[in-house]
Amino acid sequence: MNLPNILTLSRIPLMFLIVWLMREDFMWAATGAFVMFVIAGLTDWLDGYVARKQGIVSNFGILMDALTDKILMLGLMIALVDIGQVHIFLVLLILGREFMITGMRLVAATKGVVVSAESSGKQKTVTQILAVGAFLLEAVFRKDFGSGTGGWAVQTAETLNWIGLILFGLCVFMTLYSGANYFKKYGELVFLEGDR
Repeated sequence: MNLPNILTLSRIPLMFLIVWLMREDFMWAATGAFVMFVIAGLTDWLDGYVARKQGIVSNFGILMDALTDKILMLGLMIALVDIGQVHIFLVLLILGREFMITGMRLVAATKGVVVSAESSGKQKTVTQILAVGAFLLEAVFRKDFGSGTGGWAVQTAETLNWIGLILFGLCVFMTLYSGANYFKKYGELVFLEGDR
């Protein structure tokens, strides 16, 4: 197995580590979760960089890179539901969209059509990363630096929580919007008669 594939697959155990740290109350657990989230993002960038630099582009890499990104983000969103940061209904909307688009891509692939990433899909991913990152950073200030009430760390945490909520609302909108764009462009491939 080559380095890009190892980096891609490393995001799965990182997700479990981040979720565990998110749920713990010991000192610096929240900071550890945020640092691991940043490392997961760096592995995402690094695996693509190394693959392009060394000319190692494989179907496995293309498929697994996208899949591990989805697993990481959805796992963290489910953890945010568990700790009460976001509403489960919003995460279910995102989860449903991700499964629908992945299924559409699979059906399109059986017909020899590659459904490439659209700009709205990339914007959706960026808003998801920013929203989750804001919530993780909020926990850093609230748990690891916040002492008492009204301090700078507590105020920063409250601000980051509002930013996270706004970004999460935006990411739900972008997720549904990009999903609609995919179906508008490729939907007829999926719903042609005689496919069932």
